[in-house]
Amino acid sequence: MTLEIAADLIGLLADTTTEPRTDLQLEALTLAVAADLPVLLWGEPGIGKTAALTQLAASLDLPLTTVIASVHEPTDFSGLPVIGADPAVHGVPMAPPDWAVRLARTGRGLLFLDELSTAPPAVQAALLRLVLERRVGALTLPPGVRIVAAANPRGSAADGWELSAPLANRFVHLQWTYDHAVVVRGLGGTWPRAALPSLDPGRLTEAVAYARRGVTGLLGGRPKLVHQLPQSEAKRGGAWPSPRTWEMAVRLIAFATASGSSREVLSLLVRGVVGDGPGLELLAALDRMDLPDPEELLADPSGARFPERGDLRQAVLEGIVEAVRRDANRDRWDAAWTLLVAALDGGAPDLLVVPAQELAELRRDDWPMPAGIERLAGAVSVARLAA
Repeated sequence: MTLEIAADLIGLLADTTTEPRTDLQLEALTLAVAADLPVLLWGEPGIGKTAALTQLAASLDLPLTTVIASVHEPTDFSGLPVIGADPAVHGVPMAPPDWAVRLARTGRGLLFLDELSTAPPAVQAALLRLVLERRVGALTLPPGVRIVAAANPRGSAADGWELSAPLANRFVHLQWTYDHAVVVRGLGGTWPRAALPSLDPGRLTEAVAYARRGVTGLLGGRPKLVHQLPQSEAKRGGAWPSPRTWEMAVRLIAFATASGSSREVLSLLVRGVVGDGPGLELLAALDRMDLPDPEELLADPSGARFPERGDLRQAVLEGIVEAVRRDANRDRWDAAWTLLVAALDGGAPDLLVVPAQELAELRRDDWPMPAGIERLAGAVSVARLAA
């Protein structure tokens, strides 16, 4: 056997294809890259983080530059001082490394910072300007360069360190796991294909307004969520809320809205910048923004459309009852009963028990029972028995 034949065999093994495939974490990664936000992939060794980045760069036609953070010195990111002819006049410039010069010369590319959790604190400190400001020494990376990093949890990283809070707060954190079906099909020669999200030009202004309204609406009522530095060192190395990460959340919501991304992808992204608890509160706030206005429903009960999800449907019903309570009259009370009856179609009867009871308590003595309430009364009785 000659090495030339061995090379031919290796080439055949490397000859793979791609196919469109729904992959939530890959879609979330691609959307964050499109939004020009630094992404940090967390996952155990050997599950394909590096392979995913290599395939992503190939799919997006971006040159891939890999830098192993743990084997570099702080000056490799902050720049190496170079003394010129007259330092007193010209100062001492900080020379960037060759990989940064190549990226700047190309004007575009995917910078992959691998093994980030094995980088010592001094190197992590030097990475701060690179990740946030795209500065490497005296050089500023062009807008066409995107930054993605990967890290192993401290328990499975070789000589691992916890990520510093300032560095962690600059990333979109995505938990990277493997999909059994994707791995099996990929080993057979076909991997999922990444593609940049398709943004609707007609929805850009609407998407920005929606994102800002959702975040400011939540923080206006929950001021303590604006900045919450975790108590433990381990949690400080992940996603947590700060004015910086809320600004990142606004950008991600706008991109997800303009591209029509699913709620699951949006959930991965917002929890990846502000943390699980605040992220879930933000998602709930966005859901409430999409609910129909109770006053519009009371004005035209015949045209009512209720959400499919049970929690959102219940929120709409509670809003209808509360609107009648604020301004109770016979017509609004009758309209509310019509809406409750309409909510029986495609919804669980148990969701109507509490709203029906509260609406009944608002009845005045001279108001007759509305038409159609017999159907509602039967459904509520059955729901009570089932409970």
